[in-house]
Amino acid sequence: MNDLTYAIGDIHGCADALMRLLERINAHRGDRSARIVCLGDYVDRGPESARVVAMLSHLQASAPNAVVCLMGNHERMMIDAYRDAADAAVWLANGGDATLRSFGVTEPDALPSEVVRWMASLPTFHEDALRYYVHAGFRPGRTGPDPDVANHLWIRQPFLGAGFDFGKHVVHGHTPQRTGIPDQKRYRTNLDTACVYGRQLTAGIFDQGQAGPIGFLHVDRDGSA
Repeated sequence: MNDLTYAIGDIHGCADALMRLLERINAHRGDRSARIVCLGDYVDRGPESARVVAMLSHLQASAPNAVVCLMGNHERMMIDAYRDAADAAVWLANGGDATLRSFGVTEPDALPSEVVRWMASLPTFHEDALRYYVHAGFRPGRTGPDPDVANHLWIRQPFLGAGFDFGKHVVHGHTPQRTGIPDQKRYRTNLDTACVYGRQLTAGIFDQGQAGPIGFLHVDRDGSA
């Protein structure tokens, strides 16, 4: 049977939902080999960013060949705020205040240095034989991954509307789907299903038989399924 990859959309401090989704992944995979790719935005807005980071960093450390954590734009804002007070206002206005509370500190430069180092070490994209995984997307116009890292973290248009073939299916998050349903297109799949806004946390299921998802696992933010 083909190996599986589970790609998890934007978590934003929803630690209970992440725990339940990981349990569903483990039940679904059974004894099959699998990789987990987290698409970024682990922090901000939701109540338990510190717990989410602890869970993911531990999971990655315990299985470095089976867990990939990508950087999202909210990790980038947090790193920048920690390093330069001039960048703090932008981060705080985008949910960073909730992250400070979760870590029990009041200023960005009081955040745990080991957490910031972990975030700063994260790649901005990952690829396998059939897919690119990235937080936000790529700028259309050339095949392969976008050389501009800022686009990996921030882009929406023209990526979302272009219908461009990058040579591999692009699996991403960043743009919340307030319906709670993944946005499936021919050349891309958006797995940000707005968990922090009261909808769902989603894992797309991928194998080596087709580029797009073969299914999805969902958990509600405050429920069990």
